[in-house]
Amino acid sequence: MQWGDKAYYSLNYYLRKKFGCKVFKISLDGGFSCPNRDGSISINGCAFCSKRGAGDFAGDREKSITEQFEDIKQMMNKKWKCGKYIAYFQAYTNTYAPIKVLREKYEEAINQRGVVALAIATRPDCLGYEVLDLLQEFNKKIYTWVEFGLQTSNDCTAEIINRGYKLKTFEKAVNALREIGIDVVTHIIMGLPGENKVDMMNTIKYISNQDIQGVKLHLLHLMKYTPLVDLYNKGQLKFMTQDEYIDIVCSALCIIPPNMVIHRLTGDSPRNLLIGPKWSLKKWEILNEIDRTMRDKKIYQGIYFSK
Repeated sequence: MQWGDKAYYSLNYYLRKKFGCKVFKISLDGGFSCPNRDGSISINGCAFCSKRGAGDFAGDREKSITEQFEDIKQMMNKKWKCGKYIAYFQAYTNTYAPIKVLREKYEEAINQRGVVALAIATRPDCLGYEVLDLLQEFNKKIYTWVEFGLQTSNDCTAEIINRGYKLKTFEKAVNALREIGIDVVTHIIMGLPGENKVDMMNTIKYISNQDIQGVKLHLLHLMKYTPLVDLYNKGQLKFMTQDEYIDIVCSALCIIPPNMVIHRLTGDSPRNLLIGPKWSLKKWEILNEIDRTMRDKKIYQGIYFSK
């Protein structure tokens, strides 16, 4: 196949080609907040987001960046004895702080031994001129990419999940990053309240025609203590079945351009927080079934892509 043993352009394949070895992420908590939580936009955050600001598997925010990095690296090294690292600022909004603070955090992260890339998860409404200048500065030092949680191209659904920004804001941020040569990775959630397969495919078609270099496809996880629980209790949220999710992911891959890196095909949720769907805990079974389905149907990423 074009991408090793996969019918899609996996992040693992991309990183091995780029760096010549196994590369894995070290998820860090920079101690930042989020304008969708501190009252600047809202105090509730996105409806699906946990109290750790999507950083449930990131390091301990009470520790320094160096301490977090070492803790997680030691765990990773039990599985992979050697490799390189991506310093991934995952929790909350990682451009939402004074420039001096951001520079110190990023610098500490990229100075860890073996780090070959810097990944920064943030919001498209948190990219002022000073932040863009800082990102450009770091991109000259080390391969840097920025991740946005778009989730859906439907602004009506975005209001339901309290995303806190319009699609035009996303487009403006993508264009600004691409103008300074920084790659963009976009998060999409399948199974949002009120959305059907057509809605989800419309989002995939939308991102497929933007200047975006990578995508993360997530299943909607309902976690305890999130605002989404209220919708679920009112009957306004139904879980996808495993078969439905696999069908949607395979359909999405077929229309995603072949040069867009697939960073993720399903997400993770802490077992103790997950309300549903419970089948999502069988991550490797889901991934294997996606591989099998695409192989059996003789389909692959980009087979139906069109501008």
